Amino acid sequence: MVRGKTQMRRIENATSRQVTFSKRRNGLLKKAFELSVLCDAEVAVIIFSPRGRLYEFASSSMQETIERYLRHTKDTRNKQQPTEQNMQHLKHEAANMVKKIELLEVSKRKLLGEGLASCTLEELQQIERQLEKSVSNIRARKNQVFNEQIAQLKEKGKVLGAENARLAEKCGMENWQGSKEQGENLTNDDGASTSDVETELFIGPPPERRARRLAMPPQN
Repeated sequence: MVRGKTQMRRIENATSRQVTFSKRRNGLLKKAFELSVLCDAEVAVIIFSPRGRLYEFASSSMQETIERYLRHTKDTRNKQQPTEQNMQHLKHEAANMVKKIELLEVSKRKLLGEGLASCTLEELQQIERQLEKSVSNIRARKNQVFNEQIAQLKEKGKVLGAENARLAEKCGMENWQGSKEQGENLTNDDGASTSDVETELFIGPPPERRARRLAMPPQN
């Protein structure tokens, strides 16, 4: 036979309620005992019947378990109390930060020229002084940046000038070496031509004078 699901509500019949209490009480105490034995846990159970009768179970000593419970709850409350104080402090700090942000937003709008209708003469003069000071700081920073960029450009100019001088010197040496080699080649060509000319020259009298001298009779 399948048991129906028990509805979790008060049993109206007093006899059935007492029977159910006895059965479930015994079952609860049995489960507590099994838990303490199987898991080596410190277990304490306190039950008061509807008539005020006490039923209890303790794996060791009920008094020691209760004292241990009280110490644990006290430590827990002491730990939670600073946490609550910290939360209150954080809420207060958050509220202050929200106010500061709102003031900064209002000041920003005024510096941008918005929401000036409610400003007094002194506030307007103060805003004007703040703007003048801001402009002065911006100009000083701009001049500083310009000077730094000019110094960097000068350094780059020096580096490029040195590189150009080095390249010019290198090109000059190459041109000089080329001219020297070309001059040596021309000298060698002239020497070869002179040797050819000298080879073609005839040593002695011209051919015509020689022929005449051979034709003339000898003188006594």
